[in-house]
Amino acid sequence: MNEDIDSPMVRLVDQNGEMIGVVPVHEAVARADDVGLDLVEISPNADPPVCKILDYGKFKYESQKKKNEARKRQKIIEVKEIKLRPNIDDHDYDVKMRNTQRFLQDGDKVKVTMRFRGRELAHQDLGMNLLVRVRDQFAELAKVEQMPRMEGRQMVMVLAPK
Repeated sequence: MNEDIDSPMVRLVDQNGEMIGVVPVHEAVARADDVGLDLVEISPNADPPVCKILDYGKFKYESQKKKNEARKRQKIIEVKEIKLRPNIDDHDYDVKMRNTQRFLQDGDKVKVTMRFRGRELAHQDLGMNLLVRVRDQFAELAKVEQMPRMEGRQMVMVLAPK
């Protein structure tokens, strides 16, 4: 009986999921051998550690299946790009905004790029006004992740779904 005091203790759960209680490790291993299953440490950080009697191969398979299922459910956020020009026509603008709305509803970020060519660069205020119009149009659907800023000959703004 002295060896029970010195032996490390574990909280044991049997193969049916019923709590047995705190027992020495050697007793937990013996119980697992009696039923022909493995002793698996479920929660090593608990005090005392929690061990369960179960089939280790099946346990590994189930945990792998859960991990794969979680990976399947997560959405990879893509960055879609919409290219505009400062003197864009109304119909072209509407088509691009429909696409932007679809991208945002699908959970993707949208990079709105305003390209300037030739003398258009002197009228950056026109491009800025258009980007502000885009921002206001999608105010309830998206938030501005990156405010409009110049990068060479283009002005860039990034929208992210709310």
